[in-house]
Amino acid sequence: MPELPEVETIRRQLVPHVEGRTITGAEVLDPRWTMPEAPHTVERELRGAVVERLHRSGKYLVWELSGDRHLLTHLRMTGALLFDPDPQPAHARVRLQLDSGHLLVLDDPRRFGTGHLVHGATARDAYLHSRIGVEPLTPEFNAAHLFRLTRGRRAPIKAFVLDQRRIAGVGNIYADEALFRARIHPLRPAGRLKRVELERLREGIEAALQAGIDAKGASIDDFRHIDGARGAFQDRFLIHRRAGEPCPRCGGQVIRLVVAGRGTYVCERCQRRPRRVASPTGGAGERAPARAGLLAPTPPPARPAGRRDRRRATR
Repeated sequence: MPELPEVETIRRQLVPHVEGRTITGAEVLDPRWTMPEAPHTVERELRGAVVERLHRSGKYLVWELSGDRHLLTHLRMTGALLFDPDPQPAHARVRLQLDSGHLLVLDDPRRFGTGHLVHGATARDAYLHSRIGVEPLTPEFNAAHLFRLTRGRRAPIKAFVLDQRRIAGVGNIYADEALFRARIHPLRPAGRLKRVELERLREGIEAALQAGIDAKGASIDDFRHIDGARGAFQDRFLIHRRAGEPCPRCGGQVIRLVVAGRGTYVCERCQRRPRRVASPTGGAGERAPARAGLLAPTPPPARPAGRRDRRRATR
């Protein structure tokens, strides 16, 4: 799905076209987009509204409208915002007509995208704060904050990074790229990371996200710019989707794992696998294969029970 760099790319492309413009027409073609609000209610609120500002919070596009109204949109897995598309997309869910004569269309084949209209900054902030955590590329995103968040966490660090309630905007692509930059194995328990490692992780996350922004996003499956063009970050991946290829740092082979239910790419020379990892249920898991010479001693076999042992057992 579009992650922070992709959503930021869309925001930057849309700002010159929508800020200061009036929405003269609004059609919500799929009632799932506005649930639990009825489509006609949202359409009525949008018609005649001026787009005062368009900004981003995590993976959300936040439309600040006149009358202290806020439209919070999320593209989810397959959503794309297209400006004056020609031909019209086959899976249009929302159409917004602007007073400039231009048309903005939300195309979303799998219909996972959402749009929520709230009134007042307090309601907007409450909605966002309940769903997303600290924003990377801000002063609040620092190693001290990550240290506090990770204490006591047994989950793999990749699962922690993907949790939007902890860190806003990082998805599967950028988690892999960030962990590789930080030389941290994705299976490392989050709570075991030291401050110096969390500082490397912070740097890795921000470097990966900035690289994605500079490349105008990654187009692996569905992500498109507002004119339908593709991003370029997929051509600059260091580790993601490079299974079987040599590591760009050490030359070792990149492998693919599944972590937190997501395909995960790692170089286990550069990112050392933990000796003990958390189990899927959160308890102590299996120990990683022991290295040569470090095998635990084999316990002696139990001796057969003798006559004296059998007498004791029957007393």
